[in-house]
Amino acid sequence: MNERERPAPEAFLRAAEREGRGRLKIFLGAAPGVGKTYEMLVQGAARQKAGIDIVVGIVETHGRSETQALTHALEVLPRRSIDYQGHVLTEMDIDALLERRPALALVDELAHTNAPESRHPKRWQDVEELLDAGIDVYSTLNIQHLESLNDVVASFTHVRVRETVPDSILEQAEIEVVDIPPAELIERLKDGKVYLPQEATRALAHFFSKTNLSALRELALRRAAQTVDAQMLEELRAQALGGTWAGSERILVAVSELPGAEALVRAAKRISDAAHAPWSAIHIETPRAQYFGEEEMRRIASALNLASSLGATVATVPAPNVVEGLKSYADEARATQLVVGKSMRSRWFEFRHGSIVDRLVRETPGVAVHVLPLDETAAAQPARPRHRGHWGKPSGYVWTTLLVAGVTAFGSALFHILDLGNVGLLYLLPVMVAASLFGLRTGLFAGIASSLAYNFFFLPPTGTLTINNPENIISIFVLLGVAIVTSQLTARVRAQADLAASSARTNAALAGYLRQLTALGDREEVGRTACQEIGRLLNLRVLILERHRTGLIVQAASEPGVNIETMELAAAQWVLDTGQPAGRGTGSLTASDWQFQPLRAGERVLAVMGFARDDGRDPIRSDQLPLLTSLLDQTSLALERLRLESEMRDIDKVRERDRLRAALLSSVSHDLRTPLTAVLGAAAELRKRSHDPLLDTIESEALRLNRFVANLLDMARVEAGALRLHVEAVDLTDAVSSAVHDARRSLEGHPIQLDVPPNLPLVNVDPQLFHHCLLNLLDNAGRYGDPGAPITIRAERTYGELILSVLDQGPGLPPGQEKEVFETFKRLEGSDRSVSGTGLGLAIVKGFAEGMGIAVDAGNRPDGIGARFSLHFPEPLLTRTTEQDQHL
Repeated sequence: MNERERPAPEAFLRAAEREGRGRLKIFLGAAPGVGKTYEMLVQGAARQKAGIDIVVGIVETHGRSETQALTHALEVLPRRSIDYQGHVLTEMDIDALLERRPALALVDELAHTNAPESRHPKRWQDVEELLDAGIDVYSTLNIQHLESLNDVVASFTHVRVRETVPDSILEQAEIEVVDIPPAELIERLKDGKVYLPQEATRALAHFFSKTNLSALRELALRRAAQTVDAQMLEELRAQALGGTWAGSERILVAVSELPGAEALVRAAKRISDAAHAPWSAIHIETPRAQYFGEEEMRRIASALNLASSLGATVATVPAPNVVEGLKSYADEARATQLVVGKSMRSRWFEFRHGSIVDRLVRETPGVAVHVLPLDETAAAQPARPRHRGHWGKPSGYVWTTLLVAGVTAFGSALFHILDLGNVGLLYLLPVMVAASLFGLRTGLFAGIASSLAYNFFFLPPTGTLTINNPENIISIFVLLGVAIVTSQLTARVRAQADLAASSARTNAALAGYLRQLTALGDREEVGRTACQEIGRLLNLRVLILERHRTGLIVQAASEPGVNIETMELAAAQWVLDTGQPAGRGTGSLTASDWQFQPLRAGERVLAVMGFARDDGRDPIRSDQLPLLTSLLDQTSLALERLRLESEMRDIDKVRERDRLRAALLSSVSHDLRTPLTAVLGAAAELRKRSHDPLLDTIESEALRLNRFVANLLDMARVEAGALRLHVEAVDLTDAVSSAVHDARRSLEGHPIQLDVPPNLPLVNVDPQLFHHCLLNLLDNAGRYGDPGAPITIRAERTYGELILSVLDQGPGLPPGQEKEVFETFKRLEGSDRSVSGTGLGLAIVKGFAEGMGIAVDAGNRPDGIGARFSLHFPEPLLTRTTEQDQHL
């Protein structure tokens, strides 16, 4: 079977992995409210009418009557209740669904985060288990929940989506885009068909603006097209079907050693951007590459580096000639557009060698070929001098002469036995040997020498170069023809063998390198081994730089005592910040003598690897780029593996520390309870006999200490997961007023400014724990606020949450330590005043708040005159009363 018609083994393996699994269909939308759930239920009902066994695993109707009505005709699986910290949460019952085992399950909101104590933290993991069990699944997803687009969506909506789904889920699914124009979706929002009217107003002012919806819609359509295109290519490879099958544009630019290659790369980038298409830059490495000089290698490397920095997929493909290499790669990549350069060639040159552009146009049907003229001033440079190697080695001519002489002597010795024709056949031997071993020109020399020797010594009249019989001329031309054909075939075989040997060397080098890195368990050893091995393989000086609190430092190097200058440090820092190559041979900071490449793990740059040559030339040749890219990827994987292992060890230590700390807090708290009870009892008895003011102080401070001990006990229960919450609907105005009253001693001398609107929703919290949170926040503000400065308590409603903040007027928080204030026993030294405390108050606030599902954060006030501590109540914790609704 022809290689280009052979089905791809990788496609067969992936198809085999999917065998026996259920099929996933995702209804993809640009935003909530486009009708994904409705469409899923409509199609589910249609499948049920067709006789398919369907069960609704879980559907979120969000109070929409039209959606709710569609579920009446379907079997809806009861949800599983989870009792978590006083809350009763409901989730999809995956065990019941697996036991029921329908042909098709409808599972809404693929990106949903499951309740704690569920088998899987995410709903998409539940769906994976259903698919593994052979159950088909219909599900819904908004484009902003896709992991790879998380940063893109946040950049223009200014909302960071926390619940995400891996791209691999989308890539294995059948996709149906549910789409409506932004104007129509906005009308649905205004009509209350997506959110409640008051929530819809906030949504329209923030996330659901027309520009945001248009951008989200474009992302959804484009991502769906990319996924469908990738699935189509996978199917084509599995079936070995030819053609471009241009569901979307795919751009390919050919990079050569000629001047002007970088202009081709930039042109391909512009074409790619205009078509919103992926693109690749490829250099075809032919046998001619071994004769390239330093300038030609520099041009190729510079062009490929530029393409890589512009986002292209870069490859160097060995092939017998440029046309075959481009055709093969274009077929594999299913390219739809090919960008090539046209240099200034004479008609005589094209007559002898042909035109690559003309052949590409003729031999790549279905591919649009963009022919761009190269820079005439650059292309008109003098041609490089021919290398001596084109004429072969002198030793080849010597051996050929000896072979011809040996055959002549052998033929003369046996001339009385052999006839004239057989003697002529003997001369084929030196011709074939010379052409096979030493190339075309040496083979031609052997043919001419053999013809002359045959004519001089054996053809009558012997001893002269005269040929009496015209038929003998045929023998001479046969010898020359054999020399040409044999040398051409041998050169082609040798080129193929060289390409195969080069590929084998590359694979062996990668396998050996990976084997060495896998055996190492220390980051410094990995860095040192990587530098030494890459330096040996590519004949370079290599170093690795990492981020340090004092700046960039050299973590490892291929040779001791490597020093880099300020320019090199600037280039390395730029690579660390941007993730793009820089330095010599690239398009950025080229004044540096070193070239720097990022070591990446996903979107994160782990370190920077630098390369340099002793002779001052560009570090990386074009033929070394594929090997270098693979080596960098393997090094990044090894460093990321060690980082993750280190994090896991740290997590284990933290868990053990937290367990011991919780046990200590619980023990100490219980031991403090007994003497405190005795003190309070004694104070109460003394008060019956006397009215000494000191008794007020004793009783007040004892009660304060008793409350502190109770907080410690409750916090220990929170960390152990054993805290029982008694959730009630609490009015913020009443809660704040009660906390201010109880904290009056801590707030003495501080005016209190209350900014809590009376029409705010009630919050579903544990009243006692919430009261303790407010007391600790007010106590903290009273101790750290400037004497006599007011303390502000402010509540405000924003889109999707309610925020309650306590603001003081004091020294504020040291920059960069906003999160550290919530650590247990942590006291920041950010002010010049000595304030007593244990460093437990804010840790208790964080523990209680997170136990109730409230987020807490800290920062400095916008005006810069104090600190701000805020409690964030998410939408599920908010409840409106009838009076509040009427007030609105």
